[in-house]
Amino acid sequence: MNTDITEWVASNDFDERQPSEPVTLLLHGYGSHEQDLPPILEWLGLSTPWVSPRAPIALPTAGFAWAPITIPGNPDPDDAAVATDGLWRWLDQNVPVAPIVAIGFSQGGFMVSQLLRTRPDRIAKAALLAGFVAGTAQPADPELVATKPTVFWAHGTSDTVIVPEAIERTSEFLHAHTTVIDKSYPGLGHSIDERVLNDLRDYLASA
Repeated sequence: MNTDITEWVASNDFDERQPSEPVTLLLHGYGSHEQDLPPILEWLGLSTPWVSPRAPIALPTAGFAWAPITIPGNPDPDDAAVATDGLWRWLDQNVPVAPIVAIGFSQGGFMVSQLLRTRPDRIAKAALLAGFVAGTAQPADPELVATKPTVFWAHGTSDTVIVPEAIERTSEFLHAHTTVIDKSYPGLGHSIDERVLNDLRDYLASA
């Protein structure tokens, strides 16, 4: 499985940023690409440098993925570990010091959770938009229980892509391991709408 990230888009000030300046990391979903999430940044009012990498696995239909889909909403543990290691390798090369504000949609939200569950010291804020968590324990889970970082989780009541088992697992994990801002949106499918963006903006603006 290819894990090398070779393509990304970034803000004009990304390469000129100060080493310790926070960076917003945008992680797209399965079957999408690096251009998918940057348009939400204007709505969110963020002024920090940002970067949006393309997932490394090219799909035969179209778009890209962070990990193969075996069981929906619960990637194979080995695939998840390889994908997480590959993303951290890229971040260590391109965002080696800066605090990371990680925002991910769907499988990108899963990757945000993996970053948080492996090296939470690097994650300043974490937002899972229609995302989910792995069913297997991760190295930093005990640290999360001790520190209870604030995490934003947005999910729609009409989402038919993320299976109910994954939603239940994600809810249980986040409520046990983090201080979760759990936002459920009536009628929302596997998507992002103004309600999500307004609440996400408030979360990102909070201390």
